[in-house]
Amino acid sequence: MQNITTKIGRDKLPERREPYWYPLRKGAALGYRVMATGTWIARYRDRNGKQKYKALGSHADFSSAKTEAETWLASMTESVHRSAARGTVRDALCAYVRHKRSIGRRASAWDAGQRFRLTVGRKSEFGSMRLEDVMRDDVEAWRNGLRKGRQPRSVNRQVRAVVAALNYAVSHGHAGRREAWKLEHLADDGATNTAIFLTGEQRARLVAAAPKHLAALLTGFTHTGARPSELAKATVADFDAKGATVTLRHNKGRGGKLRTRAVTLSDAGAQFFRAQVRGKLPQAPLISNDEGLHWVDQKWCDGIEKAIIAANETAKKPAQRIPAGASAYSFRHTRISELLQLYGVDPLTTAQQTGTSVAMIEKYYFKFISGSMRDKLNAVKAS
Repeated sequence: MQNITTKIGRDKLPERREPYWYPLRKGAALGYRVMATGTWIARYRDRNGKQKYKALGSHADFSSAKTEAETWLASMTESVHRSAARGTVRDALCAYVRHKRSIGRRASAWDAGQRFRLTVGRKSEFGSMRLEDVMRDDVEAWRNGLRKGRQPRSVNRQVRAVVAALNYAVSHGHAGRREAWKLEHLADDGATNTAIFLTGEQRARLVAAAPKHLAALLTGFTHTGARPSELAKATVADFDAKGATVTLRHNKGRGGKLRTRAVTLSDAGAQFFRAQVRGKLPQAPLISNDEGLHWVDQKWCDGIEKAIIAANETAKKPAQRIPAGASAYSFRHTRISELLQLYGVDPLTTAQQTGTSVAMIEKYYFKFISGSMRDKLNAVKAS
């Protein structure tokens, strides 16, 4: 009698290409192939009667081979779909993007697609792996590759996006194991909610140190106080040259309603955007990157980091140096503070123009409201 459950039994089996099978349950079995070296294989028959196979490689004992086989069988048979899809990691990510589009969340689909293109590109070894073969050390190795030039919180954000897509894929018929990509977040002791503000000179020096296309994006942030992603997504059609406004959009919260606002521009701001749209089609990016495409966060983050280094290398005074941790969001923080403090714009109008709330302004920018109020009171007394 053929016996593959013990080493003694397997050693007695004659060599042959066809595996010796051990039934696990109806329609599923674990096999042992005796060739130059013994290897294991699992199989099961799906609802359409088609045999599915999974090579398990070498195992020292029957129990470890059986455990891996049952894990694979669970990933293949516990789906609510008739048959499991057996594609790569990138196939799973693409399925997630298609799903976003199919339910009308085109902006979110575009965001996800751009993020996946940067983190799991066409040449990514992780992206080309079959999803069902992915193990935790594979995911950890991929994540470690993202850490160069990124803060831990940025890496965590990128990983969360990919994990969400892989979980969706498994829930909708793709073979894979959720436990493989269930990782602890990277510790981020340096994370802070303190806003970093830039003086007019610091912003001018940062813009001057940036390449042409990035300098244009940073200048756009200065004129609008936009969230970086809002301006990056804007198209030529969103600029109203006659009314001197730019229409910006953002989703409030995860899966929240799309919110739209028209930002009023100064004369200088309107002139800047007129130069940006010259010769472009309506659906072209309002501010293009060096490839003529929409900006994505990693590209502007990398560019700003390099521009900060370049600007600080030529700083002659401490006040000219760009603070550590400055980012695209620093332009937004600075714009809001200047509207309140320098230009005396009331909090309600500032909130409307920048797409935030009066409560948030009171929470994070109250010191600028009080400072502006003091200047106004002093001006009244002097008059």
